[in-house]
Amino acid sequence: MSPDSRRTRPDLGRVRQTEDVDREAYVEAVLRVVERIPPGRVMSYGAIADLLGQGGPRQVGTVMARYGGPVPWWRVVRADGSLPRSHGQRALAHYRAEGTPTRDGPGGVRVDMRSAHWFPASHPVDLSE
Repeated sequence: MSPDSRRTRPDLGRVRQTEDVDREAYVEAVLRVVERIPPGRVMSYGAIADLLGQGGPRQVGTVMARYGGPVPWWRVVRADGSLPRSHGQRALAHYRAEGTPTRDGPGGVRVDMRSAHWFPASHPVDLSE
């Protein structure tokens, strides 16, 4: 399939899927990965997309924004470790409770990505699980 033949499915906003991966499978795959992140560790949106081999950071972010409430959403962060704008204080409370390494910086508290980043040994994750 050529990149020009990819279609955007409007019911999932910016999540772009190739025809062989349906929307529900992608959402479930993202949420399964998030559920596997151990307490005290994090993954970036881009790392999740890389692990799945589909989409990118924005697509993972869309899934988390729409469907991520029931999973440990605070364990998914931007690549620079900055806290979520709208849920920063809630996320910080979770990080402290779980012992997630953080650091102070000019922009405030951030997750220490060198210490806290997690990437599962077994990958890629099968979207059909």
